[in-house]
Amino acid sequence: MTGASLSSSVEPALLAPAARAVEVIGGNLTEKSLRLHLEGLPGVDAVGLEARAASLATRSIKTTSKAWALDATIRMIDLTTLEGADTPGKVQSLCAKALTPDPSDLTAPRVAAVCVYGDMVPHAVAALGSGSGINVAAVATAFPAGRSSLSVKLSDTKDAVAAGADEIDMVIDRGAFLAGNYGLVFDEIVAVKEACRRDDGTYAHLKVILETGELNTYDNVRKASWLSILAGGDFIKTSTGKVTPAATLPVTLLMLQVVRDWNRLTGEKIGVKPAGGIKTSKDAIKFLVTVAETVGEEWLQPHLFRFGASSLLNDVLLQRQKLSTGRYSGPDYVTVD
Repeated sequence: MTGASLSSSVEPALLAPAARAVEVIGGNLTEKSLRLHLEGLPGVDAVGLEARAASLATRSIKTTSKAWALDATIRMIDLTTLEGADTPGKVQSLCAKALTPDPSDLTAPRVAAVCVYGDMVPHAVAALGSGSGINVAAVATAFPAGRSSLSVKLSDTKDAVAAGADEIDMVIDRGAFLAGNYGLVFDEIVAVKEACRRDDGTYAHLKVILETGELNTYDNVRKASWLSILAGGDFIKTSTGKVTPAATLPVTLLMLQVVRDWNRLTGEKIGVKPAGGIKTSKDAIKFLVTVAETVGEEWLQPHLFRFGASSLLNDVLLQRQKLSTGRYSGPDYVTVD
């Protein structure tokens, strides 16, 4: 048998039959069919994207709208601690703040979720109690680098879900993606999605972290966003918060455009989570304006948009107090994380 005939007789390896990808790309998913789909996406006009983001960043809002925006921001925060020095006590304190962001003003809304490492999930679940309306999100899959075997990543995910995590924030294998191994990244996301299955058949929500600061180009961000959605992600997330740059407005705008295009194609709504570097209410409002102008105001709710942040809440509370009292409070008027 010749080399040519041997090569032609080898069947292409099939990828996991994720329902979304089968619907959009077709059955018998292969690395080739996935690659053709991703490389067929239109290129990103970097100049136009950045100009659009800069324009949106200049929008101003009225005082009444600002009050709504500040409360909406709080409701969409994943209050986060992801440090090697995290302790049960620190997580419990964070949960107390999530439950009562401003003890001096009980009209302040609660945050969307508390985001912690997997081993801290039981402490967060216990501190929040049942019926709080606050989800517990766990980073998984060898966060933040993702440098481990698939079995470890899946175990990491399953342990967090078993401990009570409502949401899983996974990292993609950026090295595999940049090397062009799209099928490997796709199959890992599909496997992690399945690991989010609970005993009752429901699933923890899956947020797929692209780590856009390591993807180098806007075209790569667009491809990674599409790949993550095709593989079953419920959210696409910019960053781990451990790499610079993290959540920039142009990158978030691009990801929102992908979500908009996906919705137009399928009717399905996918969430977006910028994370890392968003520290002030002024910055947060720029993102809210970008969401409203790109995918519509219906996305301005916690199940479709989140901020991954640790210090943002403090600034929003100070701004909220300013609107209420007419004067700025000092930083000692909010709790220190």
